[in-house]
Amino acid sequence: MSLGKAARSLIRPVRGVLGSPESALKRSYAAVAEAKAVLEHELDSIRAAGTWKAERIITSKQGPQINVDGSRGSILNFCANNYLGLSSHPEVVQAGIDALKSHGAGMSSVRFICGTQDLHKDLEQKLAEFHAREDCILYASCFDANAGLFEVLLGPDDAVLSDELNHASIIDGIRLCRAKRLRYKHMDLSDLENKLKEAQSSRMRLIVTDGVFSMDGDVAPLTGICDLAEQYGAMVFIDECHATGFLGPRGRGTDELLGVMDKVHIVNSTLGKALGGAAGGYTVGPKPLIDLLRQRSRPYLFSNALPPPVVGCAIRAVQLLLESSEIAQSMTSKTMRFRNKMNQAGFTIAGTSHPICPVMLGDARLASMMADDMLKLGIYVIGFSYPVVPKGKARIRVQISAAHTDEDIDRCVDAFIQTGRKHGVIS
Repeated sequence: MSLGKAARSLIRPVRGVLGSPESALKRSYAAVAEAKAVLEHELDSIRAAGTWKAERIITSKQGPQINVDGSRGSILNFCANNYLGLSSHPEVVQAGIDALKSHGAGMSSVRFICGTQDLHKDLEQKLAEFHAREDCILYASCFDANAGLFEVLLGPDDAVLSDELNHASIIDGIRLCRAKRLRYKHMDLSDLENKLKEAQSSRMRLIVTDGVFSMDGDVAPLTGICDLAEQYGAMVFIDECHATGFLGPRGRGTDELLGVMDKVHIVNSTLGKALGGAAGGYTVGPKPLIDLLRQRSRPYLFSNALPPPVVGCAIRAVQLLLESSEIAQSMTSKTMRFRNKMNQAGFTIAGTSHPICPVMLGDARLASMMADDMLKLGIYVIGFSYPVVPKGKARIRVQISAAHTDEDIDRCVDAFIQTGRKHGVIS
């Protein structure tokens, strides 16, 4: 047999197994069609449950008053994380423009290659000063900060003790580490103590909690947590995304509010809420930890540096808070005005005194319909339902801003009363 015939005799069986190019293409199309069918079924189930999350389109800058596509006139916004109204503060905006002109639009690099500017180091220094910690490292988001911390800090000989209702980014970050994982009941100090006793054989123990739990506005019992940490030789970590800038006498956060700044060892927070609202997150803590994160934290090593305009905006936002606590102190009276008026009207408001004011409704479809009706009355709020909150715990989460006036708050309450009566939530 010639070499050519031998080769053809080997190829024919292979062709028989693989089939023609046309049949391979058909299999590929069939696989895509099957995947689409699975995805459409999942999407249909979300719609049927009333938990579909539509995205409204805002056609103006972020602020207490916004323009919304499909709505006439100005709409009062009561669901942004723009706690201090700095997202469109003239000085913050101008700082971003100045940084764009002087330092460019972006770095096109990660930090350790050629992505570190003087702006990045300036912001890190100011954030460390703001939190009264030794050092700071910037990330693209606080989600990345949480994803990048635990894997570096904790090994298989360590233990992490996490509140069961911690933010999804904390949960995902802990999953990446090899430490022993112990979950304690929400804000339950007795259960935390039991878990600390269970973890005594570990090399290091790290208690992990949100400073403020974003869905309910609950403030973590940091005083008791820090006492237990001292008793059982543990470190304390808090996520301060919903506290930085406005909780505490100077807006330093939950640890300042409760007088335990010297007992909380690591703080993660965000630039994307009270501190200008653009993007970015960070970790502040002991310098050796920050140095190690720069060497090994994967989200830091493999993500582009924060864009200079974002950094410029954040620098000015932090400067404003370092210079004065007046904006932060204005939050309390506005928050209590809303909470008191809503309670008097017959609504159930979760939490106690935080600007996050969840109007509890229970039913996901009801929360969505009420939010739509509120928009027709000129109030922008959003219904929260599963999987963002547990099933049966749907709510409209109202967020008070320092930029809201008393008249804005009263108008929001009046709209809730009108809508609540329409849907039988209050009488």
